[in-house]
Amino acid sequence: QSYQDYHCPEHQRHMECWVDPDMSIRATTHAKWYGAPGPLFCGPKEEYPRTGIWDETYACHNPSADPPETCNAYEDQKAGRYDNSRAVPNRNGRTDVEGCCWWGRGVIQTTGVCHYGKLNYYLGKHAADDGRDSRYPNIDFCKDPGIICSSRKHKELKWIAGMFYWIESLQTYNERGWNYMDELHKFVDGGMSDHSFINAVSGVVNRGCHDPPCGTGPVDGVRERAANFMQVLWALR
Repeated sequence: QSYQDYHCPEHQRHMECWVDPDMSIRATTHAKWYGAPGPLFCGPKEEYPRTGIWDETYACHNPSADPPETCNAYEDQKAGRYDNSRAVPNRNGRTDVEGCCWWGRGVIQTTGVCHYGKLNYYLGKHAADDGRDSRYPNIDFCKDPGIICSSRKHKELKWIAGMFYWIESLQTYNERGWNYMDELHKFVDGGMSDHSFINAVSGVVNRGCHDPPCGTGPVDGVRERAANFMQVLWALR
């Protein structure tokens, strides 16, 4: 996905992170099942001229090869490899990862230049630079978005980022006749059995709108999200 295209509404554009095309980051965490893809990464076109695919079927541990091959994309890797021998466009036609450093991090997957910018504007260095109170005055979430996962001093950032997003962006969501708090009350009053509410919430969280597909595409795993939500909901009732 082109995470640098996840913009704020026009009246909030001043909060957005500026996209540095030279930013180069490799993700801190990633899946570890057999053949799982390596960490997400971003960087300028000079560093990554083209991007291909992750071949999960590749037997990367092959000591008898000449020269011997090892699994070196990440620790404890069992199979798979990056295959960038040819450019493979994503659904938006991109074959590069320049400026695309704003992937999801934290418990609700803070994503895009808007959400990282707001985090910085209210809780990070941007607030401190403006002379406003800041919980993390020395952390620039725009220059180092990966700090949400990588900080050893502030391990709570994974949760802070998620809670901030939920309060600032989701609970205040009110677009095109769909108001989060009103719809939450309707869902509860209606017996909490309809999937339309959680599907809309998934749309806001995953794509930025309650009625996807919007500008960034359809919701990823909408059925699984609804099933997981209902499973937890019924377990707590």
